[in-house]
Amino acid sequence: MATVKPQFPGEQAADGTFVRQEDAFRHWVRADGSSAFPAVAGRYHLYVSYACPWAHRTIIVRKLKRLEAAVGMTVVDPVRDERGWAFRDGDGYSTDPINDFHYLSEAYLATDPNYRGRVTVPVLWDKETKRIVSNSDDDIMRMLEMEFEALAGDRIDLYPLAHRAEIDALNTEIYERINNGVYRAGFATSQRAYETAAYRVFETLDLLDAKLAMRRYLFGATPLETDWRLFVTLVRFDPVYFGHFKCNLRRIADYSELYGYLRDLYQYGGISETVNFDHIKRHYYYTHDDINPTRIVPIGPLQYLAAPHGRERIGVGN
Repeated sequence: MATVKPQFPGEQAADGTFVRQEDAFRHWVRADGSSAFPAVAGRYHLYVSYACPWAHRTIIVRKLKRLEAAVGMTVVDPVRDERGWAFRDGDGYSTDPINDFHYLSEAYLATDPNYRGRVTVPVLWDKETKRIVSNSDDDIMRMLEMEFEALAGDRIDLYPLAHRAEIDALNTEIYERINNGVYRAGFATSQRAYETAAYRVFETLDLLDAKLAMRRYLFGATPLETDWRLFVTLVRFDPVYFGHFKCNLRRIADYSELYGYLRDLYQYGGISETVNFDHIKRHYYYTHDDINPTRIVPIGPLQYLAAPHGRERIGVGN
Protein backbone atom coordinates (compact mmCIF):
# COMPACT_ATOMS: atom_id res chain seq x y z
CA MET A 1 0.00 0.00 0.00
CA ALA A 2 1.32 3.46 -0.92
CA THR A 3 2.27 5.79 1.90
CA VAL A 4 -0.02 8.82 2.05
CA LYS A 5 1.55 12.15 3.01
CA PRO A 6 -1.10 14.08 4.96
CA GLN A 7 -1.62 17.77 4.26
CA PHE A 8 -1.23 18.61 7.95
CA PRO A 9 0.74 15.83 9.72
CA GLY A 10 0.17 17.36 13.15
CA GLU A 11 -3.59 17.13 12.66
CA GLN A 12 -3.85 13.52 11.52
CA ALA A 13 -5.04 10.76 13.86
CA ALA A 14 -3.68 7.21 13.68
CA ASP A 15 -6.87 5.98 11.98
CA GLY A 16 -6.52 8.49 9.13
CA THR A 17 -8.99 11.02 10.52
CA PHE A 18 -8.28 14.75 10.16
CA VAL A 19 -8.39 16.48 13.57
CA ARG A 20 -8.30 20.26 13.26
CA GLN A 21 -6.04 22.16 15.65
CA GLU A 22 -7.55 24.50 18.24
CA ASP A 23 -7.39 28.26 17.83
CA ALA A 24 -4.37 29.67 19.63
CA PHE A 25 -5.41 33.27 20.39
CA ARG A 26 -8.85 34.00 21.82
CA HIS A 27 -8.81 37.43 23.42
CA TRP A 28 -11.88 39.62 23.03
CA VAL A 29 -12.61 43.14 21.91
CA ARG A 30 -15.28 44.54 24.24
CA ALA A 31 -17.67 47.39 23.52
CA ASP A 32 -17.72 48.42 27.19
CA GLY A 33 -13.92 48.56 27.47
CA SER A 34 -13.85 45.77 30.05
CA SER A 35 -11.04 43.92 28.26
CA ALA A 36 -7.59 45.06 27.20
CA PHE A 37 -9.06 45.56 23.73
CA PRO A 38 -11.81 48.23 23.66
CA ALA A 39 -13.88 48.61 20.50
CA VAL A 40 -12.30 51.65 18.85
CA ALA A 41 -12.60 52.63 15.20
CA GLY A 42 -9.36 52.21 13.27
CA ARG A 43 -7.54 50.23 15.94
CA TYR A 44 -8.07 46.71 14.55
CA HIS A 45 -7.22 45.09 11.23
CA LEU A 46 -8.36 41.84 9.66
CA TYR A 47 -5.94 39.60 7.80
CA VAL A 48 -7.99 37.25 5.62
CA SER A 49 -8.09 35.06 2.55
CA TYR A 50 -10.97 35.01 0.07
CA ALA A 51 -10.13 31.34 -0.45
CA CYS A 52 -10.66 30.24 3.16
CA PRO A 53 -14.24 29.59 4.33
CA TRP A 54 -13.39 30.43 7.94
CA ALA A 55 -12.02 33.83 6.92
CA HIS A 56 -14.91 34.31 4.50
CA ARG A 57 -17.35 34.27 7.42
CA THR A 58 -15.66 37.31 8.96
CA ILE A 59 -15.51 39.12 5.61
CA ILE A 60 -19.27 38.61 5.26
CA VAL A 61 -20.08 39.94 8.75
CA ARG A 62 -17.84 42.97 8.21
CA LYS A 63 -19.71 43.61 4.93
CA LEU A 64 -23.21 43.11 6.35
CA LYS A 65 -22.55 45.30 9.39
CA ARG A 66 -20.87 47.93 7.17
CA LEU A 67 -17.78 48.02 9.36
CA GLU A 68 -15.33 48.73 6.54
CA ALA A 69 -14.49 52.19 7.89
CA ALA A 70 -13.99 50.92 11.44
CA VAL A 71 -12.01 47.72 10.80
CA GLY A 72 -9.43 47.55 8.00
CA MET A 73 -8.75 44.41 5.98
CA THR A 74 -5.89 42.94 3.98
CA VAL A 75 -6.19 39.86 1.77
CA VAL A 76 -3.31 37.37 1.47
CA ASP A 77 -2.15 35.54 -1.66
CA PRO A 78 -4.51 32.57 -2.19
CA VAL A 79 -1.61 30.27 -3.06
CA ARG A 80 -0.04 29.08 0.19
CA ASP A 81 3.36 27.38 -0.01
CA GLU A 82 5.61 25.77 2.61
CA ARG A 83 6.19 29.22 4.13
CA GLY A 84 2.48 29.71 4.68
CA TRP A 85 0.11 32.55 3.83
CA ALA A 86 1.99 35.40 2.13
CA PHE A 87 1.42 39.09 1.48
CA ARG A 88 2.05 39.84 -2.19
CA ASP A 89 0.60 42.22 -4.76
CA GLY A 90 -1.86 40.56 -7.12
CA ASP A 91 -5.42 40.47 -8.36
CA GLY A 92 -7.55 40.76 -5.22
CA TYR A 93 -4.67 40.52 -2.73
CA SER A 94 -1.88 42.80 -1.61
CA THR A 95 1.19 43.47 0.47
CA ASP A 96 0.67 44.28 4.15
CA PRO A 97 0.05 48.04 4.69
CA ILE A 98 0.00 47.78 8.48
CA ASN A 99 3.19 45.99 9.53
CA ASP A 100 4.93 45.33 6.24
CA PHE A 101 4.87 41.62 7.06
CA HIS A 102 5.85 39.33 4.20
CA TYR A 103 4.18 36.27 5.74
CA LEU A 104 1.29 35.94 8.15
CA SER A 105 3.52 33.77 10.34
CA GLU A 106 5.29 37.00 11.34
CA ALA A 107 2.09 38.16 13.05
CA TYR A 108 1.94 34.90 15.00
CA LEU A 109 5.58 35.11 16.07
CA ALA A 110 5.21 38.78 17.01
CA THR A 111 2.41 37.70 19.35
CA ASP A 112 4.08 34.53 20.64
CA PRO A 113 7.74 33.93 19.69
CA ASN A 114 7.32 30.27 20.71
CA TYR A 115 4.31 29.60 18.47
CA ARG A 116 4.75 26.34 16.55
CA GLY A 117 1.24 25.56 15.33
CA ARG A 118 -0.21 25.96 11.86
CA VAL A 119 -0.71 29.58 10.79
CA THR A 120 -4.35 30.22 9.86
CA VAL A 121 -6.69 32.95 8.71
CA PRO A 122 -8.58 34.96 9.78
CA VAL A 123 -6.52 37.05 12.17
CA LEU A 124 -7.79 40.10 14.05
CA TRP A 125 -4.75 42.29 14.68
CA ASP A 126 -4.48 45.11 17.24
CA LYS A 127 -2.43 47.96 15.80
CA GLU A 128 -1.91 49.56 19.22
CA THR A 129 -0.42 46.60 21.13
CA LYS A 130 0.95 45.08 17.91
CA ARG A 131 -0.35 41.59 18.54
CA ILE A 132 -3.07 39.17 17.48
CA VAL A 133 -6.31 39.58 19.40
CA SER A 134 -7.89 36.44 17.94
CA ASN A 135 -7.44 33.84 15.22
CA SER A 136 -10.83 32.26 15.97
CA ASP A 137 -13.34 32.91 13.20
CA ASP A 138 -16.19 32.10 15.62
CA ASP A 139 -15.05 34.75 18.09
CA ILE A 140 -14.22 37.35 15.42
CA MET A 141 -17.68 36.94 13.89
CA ARG A 142 -19.32 37.54 17.26
CA MET A 143 -17.10 40.53 18.02
CA LEU A 144 -17.97 42.13 14.68
CA GLU A 145 -21.65 41.28 15.20
CA MET A 146 -21.97 42.56 18.75
CA GLU A 147 -18.98 44.38 20.24
CA PHE A 148 -18.54 46.77 17.29
CA GLU A 149 -22.26 47.60 17.15
CA ALA A 150 -21.76 51.31 17.98
CA LEU A 151 -19.38 51.61 15.01
CA ALA A 152 -21.52 49.65 12.55
CA GLY A 153 -23.14 51.31 9.56
CA ASP A 154 -25.92 48.72 9.64
CA ARG A 155 -27.53 47.48 12.86
CA ILE A 156 -28.64 44.17 11.30
CA ASP A 157 -28.98 41.58 14.09
CA LEU A 158 -27.37 38.29 13.06
CA TYR A 159 -27.58 36.76 16.56
CA PRO A 160 -31.01 37.74 17.93
CA LEU A 161 -31.66 36.92 21.54
CA ALA A 162 -34.79 34.89 20.79
CA HIS A 163 -32.87 32.44 18.61
CA ARG A 164 -29.48 32.21 20.36
CA ALA A 165 -29.88 28.73 21.82
CA GLU A 166 -31.09 27.38 18.47
CA ILE A 167 -28.34 29.21 16.59
CA ASP A 168 -25.64 27.81 18.86
CA ALA A 169 -26.98 24.26 18.53
CA LEU A 170 -27.32 24.37 14.74
CA ASN A 171 -23.93 26.09 14.39
CA THR A 172 -22.33 23.14 16.16
CA GLU A 173 -24.11 20.55 14.02
CA ILE A 174 -23.30 22.33 10.76
CA TYR A 175 -19.68 22.85 11.76
CA GLU A 176 -19.09 19.23 12.74
CA ARG A 177 -20.99 17.61 9.88
CA ILE A 178 -20.61 20.05 6.97
CA ASN A 179 -18.14 22.93 7.46
CA ASN A 180 -15.43 20.72 8.93
CA GLY A 181 -17.02 17.55 7.56
CA VAL A 182 -15.85 18.26 4.01
CA TYR A 183 -12.31 18.69 5.33
CA ARG A 184 -12.52 15.45 7.28
CA ALA A 185 -13.48 13.75 4.02
CA GLY A 186 -10.91 15.57 1.90
CA PHE A 187 -7.95 15.19 4.28
CA ALA A 188 -8.74 11.63 5.37
CA THR A 189 -5.89 9.18 4.80
CA SER A 190 -7.94 6.00 5.17
CA GLN A 191 -11.00 4.74 3.30
CA ARG A 192 -13.03 4.31 6.47
CA ALA A 193 -12.30 7.82 7.74
CA TYR A 194 -13.20 9.28 4.35
CA GLU A 195 -16.47 7.37 3.96
CA THR A 196 -17.61 8.12 7.51
CA ALA A 197 -17.10 11.86 7.00
CA ALA A 198 -18.46 11.99 3.44
CA TYR A 199 -21.68 10.11 4.20
CA ARG A 200 -22.28 12.34 7.21
CA VAL A 201 -21.95 15.43 4.99
CA PHE A 202 -24.73 14.23 2.71
CA GLU A 203 -26.97 13.00 5.50
CA THR A 204 -26.89 16.51 6.92
CA LEU A 205 -27.34 18.24 3.55
CA ASP A 206 -30.42 16.05 2.96
CA LEU A 207 -31.91 17.16 6.28
CA LEU A 208 -31.20 20.82 5.59
CA ASP A 209 -32.71 20.56 2.12
CA ALA A 210 -35.93 19.27 3.68
CA LYS A 211 -35.87 22.01 6.34
CA LEU A 212 -35.48 24.71 3.70
CA ALA A 213 -38.57 23.51 1.84
CA MET A 214 -40.57 25.00 4.72
CA ARG A 215 -38.81 28.32 5.26
CA ARG A 216 -36.72 30.72 3.21
CA TYR A 217 -33.75 30.73 5.60
CA LEU A 218 -32.77 28.44 8.45
CA PHE A 219 -34.67 30.41 11.10
CA GLY A 220 -37.36 32.08 9.04
CA ALA A 221 -37.64 35.11 6.79
CA THR A 222 -34.23 36.68 7.54
CA PRO A 223 -30.73 35.16 7.16
CA LEU A 224 -28.95 34.93 10.51
CA GLU A 225 -25.42 33.99 11.56
CA THR A 226 -25.96 30.26 10.90
CA ASP A 227 -27.05 30.88 7.32
CA TRP A 228 -23.76 32.60 6.56
CA ARG A 229 -21.74 29.91 8.32
CA LEU A 230 -23.41 27.37 6.03
CA PHE A 231 -23.15 29.56 2.94
CA VAL A 232 -19.34 29.62 2.90
CA THR A 233 -19.28 25.84 2.52
CA LEU A 234 -22.15 25.64 0.04
CA VAL A 235 -20.60 28.21 -2.28
CA ARG A 236 -17.35 26.19 -2.41
CA PHE A 237 -19.02 22.81 -2.69
CA ASP A 238 -19.50 22.29 -6.42
CA PRO A 239 -16.26 24.05 -7.51
CA VAL A 240 -14.03 22.36 -4.91
CA TYR A 241 -15.43 19.93 -2.37
CA PHE A 242 -17.37 17.80 -4.88
CA GLY A 243 -14.26 16.83 -6.85
CA HIS A 244 -11.20 17.84 -4.86
CA PHE A 245 -12.46 16.52 -1.51
CA LYS A 246 -14.39 13.60 -3.09
CA CYS A 247 -17.73 14.71 -1.61
CA ASN A 248 -19.36 13.54 -4.81
CA LEU A 249 -22.65 11.80 -4.06
CA ARG A 250 -24.48 14.93 -5.18
CA ARG A 251 -23.74 18.52 -6.14
CA ILE A 252 -25.48 21.40 -4.40
CA ALA A 253 -26.95 22.10 -7.85
CA ASP A 254 -28.73 18.74 -7.57
CA TYR A 255 -30.68 19.80 -4.45
CA SER A 256 -34.05 21.41 -5.12
CA GLU A 257 -34.00 23.67 -2.04
CA LEU A 258 -30.32 24.09 -1.16
CA TYR A 259 -29.43 25.29 -4.64
CA GLY A 260 -32.08 28.01 -4.60
CA TYR A 261 -31.06 28.90 -1.04
CA LEU A 262 -27.42 29.21 -2.14
CA ARG A 263 -28.40 31.54 -5.00
CA ASP A 264 -30.62 33.56 -2.64
CA LEU A 265 -27.75 34.15 -0.20
CA TYR A 266 -25.26 34.84 -3.00
CA GLN A 267 -27.56 37.57 -4.32
CA TYR A 268 -28.10 39.12 -0.87
CA GLY A 269 -26.83 42.71 -0.71
CA GLY A 270 -23.08 42.85 -1.30
CA ILE A 271 -22.40 39.17 -0.67
CA SER A 272 -21.36 38.28 -4.23
CA GLU A 273 -18.52 40.81 -3.81
CA THR A 274 -17.08 38.65 -1.01
CA VAL A 275 -16.89 35.52 -3.24
CA ASN A 276 -13.77 35.10 -5.36
CA PHE A 277 -13.86 31.81 -7.25
CA ASP A 278 -10.43 32.36 -8.76
CA HIS A 279 -8.88 32.60 -5.28
CA ILE A 280 -10.94 29.65 -4.03
CA LYS A 281 -10.05 27.28 -6.84
CA ARG A 282 -6.38 28.22 -7.10
CA HIS A 283 -5.92 27.86 -3.36
CA TYR A 284 -7.40 24.40 -3.02
CA TYR A 285 -6.22 22.81 -6.25
CA TYR A 286 -2.73 24.32 -6.19
CA THR A 287 -1.95 24.35 -2.47
CA HIS A 288 -3.15 20.85 -1.60
CA ASP A 289 -0.52 19.05 -3.66
CA ASP A 290 -0.92 15.83 -1.69
CA ILE A 291 -4.49 15.59 -3.00
CA ASN A 292 -3.80 17.17 -6.41
CA PRO A 293 -0.10 16.59 -7.19
CA THR A 294 -0.34 17.99 -10.74
CA ARG A 295 -1.63 21.31 -9.36
CA ILE A 296 -3.91 21.60 -12.38
CA VAL A 297 -6.82 23.94 -11.63
CA PRO A 298 -10.06 22.82 -13.33
CA ILE A 299 -11.87 25.19 -15.68
CA GLY A 300 -15.34 24.39 -14.33
CA PRO A 301 -17.96 24.03 -13.23
CA LEU A 302 -20.19 26.56 -14.94
CA GLN A 303 -22.39 28.13 -12.30
CA TYR A 304 -25.46 30.33 -12.48
CA LEU A 305 -25.61 31.83 -9.01
CA ALA A 306 -27.11 35.07 -10.30
CA ALA A 307 -30.10 33.21 -11.79
CA PRO A 308 -33.55 33.74 -10.19
CA HIS A 309 -33.95 31.63 -7.05
CA GLY A 310 -37.70 31.83 -6.40
CA ARG A 311 -37.23 31.63 -2.63
CA GLU A 312 -39.38 34.71 -1.91
CA ARG A 313 -42.49 32.54 -1.88
CA ILE A 314 -41.20 30.09 0.76
CA GLY A 315 -42.06 30.36 4.43
CA VAL A 316 -43.92 33.65 4.17
CA GLY A 317 -45.04 34.51 7.68
CA ASN A 318 -42.44 32.30 9.42
